[in-house]
Amino acid sequence: MTWVAWRQQRTETLITVGILALLAALLLPTGLDMASTYHRNGLAACLGPSASLSCRQAIDDFGARFDSLNSLIAWFTLVPGLIGILLAAPFVLQLEHGTYRLDWTQSITRRRWISGKLGLAIVVGLAASLLFTLLTTWWRTPLVHLEGRMDASVFDSEGTVVFAYTLFGLGLALAAGAVWRRAVPALIVGFTGYFAGRVFVDTWLRQRFIAPVRATWSASGPSPANYRHAWVISEYRSDKVGHPIAPLGACTGSTGAKRIIDPSCIMEKGTGYMHAVYEPASRFWALQGIETAVFGSVALALILFAAVWTNRRAA
Repeated sequence: MTWVAWRQQRTETLITVGILALLAALLLPTGLDMASTYHRNGLAACLGPSASLSCRQAIDDFGARFDSLNSLIAWFTLVPGLIGILLAAPFVLQLEHGTYRLDWTQSITRRRWISGKLGLAIVVGLAASLLFTLLTTWWRTPLVHLEGRMDASVFDSEGTVVFAYTLFGLGLALAAGAVWRRAVPALIVGFTGYFAGRVFVDTWLRQRFIAPVRATWSASGPSPANYRHAWVISEYRSDKVGHPIAPLGACTGSTGAKRIIDPSCIMEKGTGYMHAVYEPASRFWALQGIETAVFGSVALALILFAAVWTNRRAA
């Protein structure tokens, strides 16, 4: 049964390997170049909160050089879902064409056939997720040292959430395919649901997993210790107790991909305080665990639904 399942899953597995190979072909040379630039410019000595002006300029130059490439890599967060949806295709295709009936006449029970097909898809998906995570984590190492990993494009490509994303895409396509028994529509519905779910969590739900920190500090003094590399949900000029005063307007500029606030400008505009709502970098693994549990539990429920529905309704 395992050999038969592998033969039926082989094409999609090879496509998955091809996708990862293309990613590696892009990430390996550019990652080596970025790591070399990081060490050659001595940026490791600029990681402290009180970096010199020359250090800040070197960091800005580094970010500007690799900003466009980093923005491109950010779109790779869709890859885990695509892989999961792709690996669901053999199962749905057999339901659509009715070839599962032939398998069930070869001394293979329904449950064994379903568990073999779905089990292989899950194993391949998790293995691909591991390789994807290792590649993107290694590539972003210099940027993470400088900017942290709480930004959505980094958070979504590291840690444990990638495994849950892959299973979520797989589960959506399997559930839609089990009910619909049409491969192409099921895969489209799966990707649409995957994209919508990711956007919903990234833009609304994630910041509600753990109550964010709220802090007000003098613009002429240092920011809170846990503010460095934090995920900033909102930030604005305020009075002493954190009430907003006015938009930052001319006091806000940008260098590369980062937003810069000029404290001296803020003082000239009539207030010396800043207020921010943020998730500290120390909560990275806590947020990863919660999000992995959310997507993982939904994915397992969808996969179980597809298995039970197929076992009871397929004829």
